Amino acid sequence: MLMITRRDGRSVRIAESALVAGKVVPAAPARRRGPAASYEELAHVASRGWPPLETGRLGAWRLRAAGGFTRRANSVLPLGDPGVPLDAALVAVRRWYGERGLPAYVQTATGAEGTQELLCAELERRGWVREVTAELWTGALAPVADRAEGAGVVLSRQADEAWLARYRRKGVSEVALRVLSGGPSVWFASVPGARGEPPQAIGRCVVDGRWAGFAAVEVDPTRRRQGLATEVMAALARRALDEGASAAWLQVEADNGGAHALYAALGFTPHHSYHHYRAPDEPGDSRGRA
Repeated sequence: MLMITRRDGRSVRIAESALVAGKVVPAAPARRRGPAASYEELAHVASRGWPPLETGRLGAWRLRAAGGFTRRANSVLPLGDPGVPLDAALVAVRRWYGERGLPAYVQTATGAEGTQELLCAELERRGWVREVTAELWTGALAPVADRAEGAGVVLSRQADEAWLARYRRKGVSEVALRVLSGGPSVWFASVPGARGEPPQAIGRCVVDGRWAGFAAVEVDPTRRRQGLATEVMAALARRALDEGASAAWLQVEADNGGAHALYAALGFTPHHSYHHYRAPDEPGDSRGRA
């Protein structure tokens, strides 16, 4: 048997007798634009880059929980067949999250091959409410590194108190910190502020094979439109290139026009949209919203 690696990174076995001709294909250059990727590949990469603290399985569905810190880490990732009829699956989902004192969410996606337009329609028919829509964008990594020198950006393996002081989610819990620090290879970046002040800008990057995922890119409101976000991303991109990554991804809310302009200028383009559907409240359900 021979092991063949496909363009999407997956490996398959074929009989040697089935091989007619072959050659070694060199790795794609890091500077190529528009990395090809399936929805399923990106869904797995994004989940590893923002990992839950607890997971469960329902057929091919992955149940994720992290104490309520962000919907991404506290929702079902339905990649395939749950192994039971949809209504039974949703009952099991509500039970699993209810046992953890959490509202039940299902994360779906639209706009790319292999996504879940039909599941969205079925959830809406059953009264599940779409609360958030965001987009996952992809791009080549090297052009991001080339856009700025990354001067003055400090990189660290840990989110220190200064970094957390700039992070928009105040009062970060131990659970949240574990999510932020989780992933295959995590880096935190900051542009230090004046003595005793929070950083002027921060960012986070997770390197996972060929992918580098950017998140938490935030800038002091008084220093916006001065190139600090680009400096942070460039410094993180260089480190990711050093670790062998060549492609980049990030997630951005659909109505964040300023972020869209920044990421488009860096060569990112939308790959698909994703949505979080919340289970309808049942009679006597007094749980708060996440």
